[in-house]
Amino acid sequence: MRHTIVAFLSGLLFAIGLGISGMTNPSKVIGFLDFAGSWDPSLAFVMGGALLVNVIAFRLIMRRRSPLFAPSFSLPTRNDIDAPLVGGAALFGIGWGLGGFCPGPGLASAATLHVMPLVFVGAMTVGMLVYGLVMDRRAAASSPPGAVS
Repeated sequence: MRHTIVAFLSGLLFAIGLGISGMTNPSKVIGFLDFAGSWDPSLAFVMGGALLVNVIAFRLIMRRRSPLFAPSFSLPTRNDIDAPLVGGAALFGIGWGLGGFCPGPGLASAATLHVMPLVFVGAMTVGMLVYGLVMDRRAAASSPPGAVS
């Protein structure tokens, strides 16, 4: 139960920060990405501030033996760049540029019950489900006959 409360409070703090910084406003995000037009650099300060906090917090947290609510840290072990990573990053960037939302701000904006964030979250959910189905089929097709997947 304590884990759930901490996760909820962390998400709530993140959503509030996204709202205060303007990351939930698609026109502000699109203005940031519009280098040829009336470019709005203010989100660069939001991202720079987040990066600074992350770098400092990560160094402090990694000095601990383990996280507060887990027996050990779960850090990524892969460091290669492959086609799914590049394709996913490109798809993310295109979607962010066209819609003005990325997943976190999209979810935070959906709480307003406005149509655009709800459409975005719905499309994102469908995309995740389709991706899961495609990857499951790929894994099943590549496994040897009789193998349990």
